[in-house]
Amino acid sequence: MKSDADLIRAARTDAGAFRELYERYAEQVHGYHLRRTRDSHAAHDLTAETFAQAWLARRRFRDRAGGSAGPWLFGIARNLLSQSVRRRRIELKACARIGLLERLDEPRATTEPDDVWLEGLDEAMAELPSGERDAVELRVIDGLPYDAVAAGLATSEGAARVRVARGLGRLRQRLIGDEREAV
Repeated sequence: MKSDADLIRAARTDAGAFRELYERYAEQVHGYHLRRTRDSHAAHDLTAETFAQAWLARRRFRDRAGGSAGPWLFGIARNLLSQSVRRRRIELKACARIGLLERLDEPRATTEPDDVWLEGLDEAMAELPSGERDAVELRVIDGLPYDAVAAGLATSEGAARVRVARGLGRLRQRLIGDEREAV
């Protein structure tokens, strides 16, 4: 039986070796994420991302645990979980600042915006590059999570986040710029 370190070295040229490593650790990594998030969907996403990051970093692996890849994989898992928590905290704070949440953990009742507030929004949306417009529609209007936005755009989650951020930035610039000109 090959050690984890042997499998990772072999995975540089043989994807099947990485698959074997995945089969050894997937359940444990998923359990790690599930215990910490208590969310099956998030645990699956974080597990997939853990192995995706491991795949990308396989050439940088250094055997520091007597042939075991466990500490390396769980280090990646811990870092991803930490990044996810920070990202979520940032998103919640942003929602609280713009009034979507009264408290960071309590959704506020939805209200319809005044029609004056929406003036120019359709035109501004139409002017966005199609990739950004589609990303904003999927994330903001349809309320999809970033992994679903990425799937809908046939891109990575990171690229989907960038498209949403750029699209919202352009909208903000256009709408706030128009307000400043009117004043």
